[in-house]
Amino acid sequence: MKRKIKVLIIDDSALVREVLSKLLQDDEVIDVVATARDPIDSIEKIKKYKPDVLTLDLQMPKMDGLTFLKRVMALHPFPIIVISSLTKKGSIETIKALELGAIDFVAKPTIGINKGLKDLKEEIIRKVKYGASVDTNKLNRLYRQSKVNINTSEIQKNVAKKSTIELIAIGASTGGTNAVRYIVKKFPKNLPPVIVVLHMPPRFTTTYAEDLNKTCVVTVKEAQDGEEILDGTVYIAPGDRHLTIQKGISGYYIKIDQGPKINHVRPSIDKTFFSIADIVSPNCIGVILTGMGNDGAKGLKKMHNRGSLTIAQDEESSIVFGMPKQAIDIGAVDKVYPLDEIAFRILEALNKN
Repeated sequence: MKRKIKVLIIDDSALVREVLSKLLQDDEVIDVVATARDPIDSIEKIKKYKPDVLTLDLQMPKMDGLTFLKRVMALHPFPIIVISSLTKKGSIETIKALELGAIDFVAKPTIGINKGLKDLKEEIIRKVKYGASVDTNKLNRLYRQSKVNINTSEIQKNVAKKSTIELIAIGASTGGTNAVRYIVKKFPKNLPPVIVVLHMPPRFTTTYAEDLNKTCVVTVKEAQDGEEILDGTVYIAPGDRHLTIQKGISGYYIKIDQGPKINHVRPSIDKTFFSIADIVSPNCIGVILTGMGNDGAKGLKKMHNRGSLTIAQDEESSIVFGMPKQAIDIGAVDKVYPLDEIAFRILEALNKN
């Protein structure tokens, strides 16, 4: 019989601990081995039960979740799923938690916790299972790599001032906030527009764009409906909205809509990539990064078929290799690179075109 996934729940709310325990235990391959009311309470339980995955609330007494996460990741990285609140403060803390090494998060409702968490049951179980599949040695290596300061000076010297490439499109999911951050921080100002699609809810994309903008040479912002895309700007698709590109008289424009979910997600990477393939290919670059599922593979395939350069992150540097693997398997990818090469390879392509 296959060994069950051992989960430790850390949350100061007795109700949340109870509801999470019940919904996770409903899955036949998950075993909630213990719960803890705060990080201090969890330390001995981690040693005793050796869980495969932790779920972590961020706003707790004695030691806040971010302090705990920082200490755990520095000593012994675990796959950690953050259970965050749908508030501005919650989104800021969650973005920080992802930067510190949490592999994913679930945004719990601020009211109606019992029903709200039950409605999120499928998402929570799916993320816990993917978390359990992450190699902790890889997690440790990638965490330490993310702490290395990026020197962009040499890259900026080698960027072509003119290129036939009009747009760069990037899609990512689990592990994607850090992967995108790593790439975008290497981008110089004189770059074609960049569209980024991440599987994130509202507020979180706003916070992520604001946070990323503070540390990048390029401008980073959450995309707005109807705005023209400009060079030197990275546009983050807003949470719970699809983003497509439309051609106008003088350039390309962003269209935001709340149509049905595609591949069970909104925003959908596929929908964005399809629109780019239709009106921008072959004068664009498509990139698929770490993430679970298959969103983005078919859209990247269409970009590839229409002559665009397509790139996938390699397995070794991906937290979850699901999305890149799907794209590779269907023949959508021209080149496969480790994360630390992707920005350079994009800029190299700009110089050649």
